[in-house]
Amino acid sequence: MPTASETGSPLSPKLIVVVASLGGIDAISRLLACLPSWFPVPIVLVQHGRAQPDPGRLSRLLKGRTELPVRTATQGMPVGPPGVTVIPAGRTATLDAGHRLVLGSRLALGGGDAMLTSAAEALGARVVAVVRSGRLRDGTRGAQAVKDRGGRVLAQDPSSAAAPGMPSSAISAGCVDQVLTPESIAGALVGMARSAGIATPG
Repeated sequence: MPTASETGSPLSPKLIVVVASLGGIDAISRLLACLPSWFPVPIVLVQHGRAQPDPGRLSRLLKGRTELPVRTATQGMPVGPPGVTVIPAGRTATLDAGHRLVLGSRLALGGGDAMLTSAAEALGARVVAVVRSGRLRDGTRGAQAVKDRGGRVLAQDPSSAAAPGMPSSAISAGCVDQVLTPESIAGALVGMARSAGIATPG
């Protein structure tokens, strides 16, 4: 998979992976509210939490906060269509070589790392990692994998995060391209899509 530096021009982003934990729902809501309805790049959301009897609860919550389609991930679901795919709370997820989701049985520490690393392996430089509010270090190893393959890494400004651990860890690792407020991340994502020639306002 070629990198942007090897082609001399920005590659079209094929997938955005957002990883969040404590305080993440508010930050994610603010991000999604700022994305236009025509935003063309699919988003996968990994939000840490305990397994819920109703796996679609977070999806329904986010549907009221964005103009983008929102769906709950299921086994084997392709990530190609635009919109937001929410990994059910309490589950792990990875991306296979056919760009379909593989759901695990339970969430362990490192769920964001697993999704990001598998996405980098499947899509190379066409992955954008977004590390949001959360404790500990999840997302750092996966963000480094995205960076190593030529992708882009954005992190929420730790000063704006309810729990700064996750974005601070990624920043300290040196794999973050931009540190932004929740609202500014949306503008950066739209800018990437436009620079690659795939964003067309409706």
